[in-house]
Amino acid sequence: MPRRTKILATLGPASSDESCIRELILAGVNVFRLNFSHGTADEHCLRAKSIRKIAQELKTPVGILCDMQGPKIRIGSFIDDIKIDLADNDRFILNSQIGINSGDQNGVYIASDLLADIGVDDILLLDDGRLTFKVESRDDHSVTCRVVQGGVLSSKKGVNKFGGGLSAPALTEKDRADIKTAAALNTDYLAISFVRSKDDIEETRNLLIEAGSQARIIAKIERAEAITEQFLPGIIASADGVMVARGDLGVEIGDANLVAVQKQLIDAANAANKVVITATQMMESMITAPTPTRAEVFDVANAVLDGTDAVMLSAETAAGKYPVDTVKAMARVIEGAERHPLAQRSKHRIDETFSSIDESLALAAMYVANHLRGVKAVICMTATGFAPLIMSRITSSLPIYAMAEKPGTCEVTALYKGVVPIPFNASELDPSQVNHRAVETLREHEVVSDGDLVLITKGDFVNVHGGTNTLKIVRVGDVIQ
Repeated sequence: MPRRTKILATLGPASSDESCIRELILAGVNVFRLNFSHGTADEHCLRAKSIRKIAQELKTPVGILCDMQGPKIRIGSFIDDIKIDLADNDRFILNSQIGINSGDQNGVYIASDLLADIGVDDILLLDDGRLTFKVESRDDHSVTCRVVQGGVLSSKKGVNKFGGGLSAPALTEKDRADIKTAAALNTDYLAISFVRSKDDIEETRNLLIEAGSQARIIAKIERAEAITEQFLPGIIASADGVMVARGDLGVEIGDANLVAVQKQLIDAANAANKVVITATQMMESMITAPTPTRAEVFDVANAVLDGTDAVMLSAETAAGKYPVDTVKAMARVIEGAERHPLAQRSKHRIDETFSSIDESLALAAMYVANHLRGVKAVICMTATGFAPLIMSRITSSLPIYAMAEKPGTCEVTALYKGVVPIPFNASELDPSQVNHRAVETLREHEVVSDGDLVLITKGDFVNVHGGTNTLKIVRVGDVIQ
């Protein structure tokens, strides 16, 4: 059976030449991430062009996700870019009135708008939580901190407040310019960093529309505020999917809370029929080592069993020594996890009623697929990818083949768990031949053989959004109409 959980890999200096992109696709990458925190617009456009070209040559639809940098909540720089060593109980000042490049052993610059969100007794975490400060006093221009957990601090390191509350806006001027670049390179997904509320999603969607893009929006859950009841439901409802961005989120809520929050976010996204990506340090050791640790194996496997659509590689493929080997290792772990019974059955929405015909039919198809002996595949003819998205929320060991003619639909469905996109031009066929040709396409892919049962869902009219109204069960080798 095809691997269900998808692999999202970041391109970077270690992986951007065409031969490596080809190897990564063959190793199992379904969607490539272009990280706008690094590189130029021209570099991202060239990478996107290479992805499209090679995917077409391999006849394998591959998606592109452009990841916006977002606000950089950072300290300033130290004089001559030195590194300072802070011991426990040292005093250190974050000051908005010293030069942005004038930091020393006693203190460093921080933007004045961030100071407004910091109060006495707050816990500040610098450099992804490697150093911990407690605020002991403050005035209009600075906060004086006691070092709780010391270490080496260098220029421009990130600042988080435990529990969240640093209110930098999600979209910066750089992001607004980068959204235009992402639209120009025809991205399939656009990820927004440090989302605070549904307002950030709505602003992003308006900017995409203005730029002529229909890209799906992924909300990166990185702030403590974003997982609260006040904001999370609106974020999930407004976005097309979420990313469990465990780096900054773990710093703000604490690692001990991260395990439960990951599971809650995956459950919430699936319940809302939204795609979900699990990210950050999934195979971090493979940046420099040819094999993953046992802990990393279990981390990836647990995300699969939690029900994530995709697992993401960052520096492992962007800058690591073994990008292709990392993808192969991740694919093996996913396949092993998917053999567990938890990954093959679902009671998702079994007690609900529905008002949408295409949604009801998509769910009914998966119920039949999971409970009728002899079914080997589900064919879903789709214009927008909505029906296979709904189907993919149902855990199953059976592959869902999204057959689409509309440009971009296959690339979007490449991120959905359990969905295998196949370009399929139905409009050039006589309606009586569409089902037969779809089944023959699977036979050509050596997916089915005579005697196998195949489910087919489609609408009366091809390439029409929301038109799925037919479910048919056919036997391979019979006359199919």
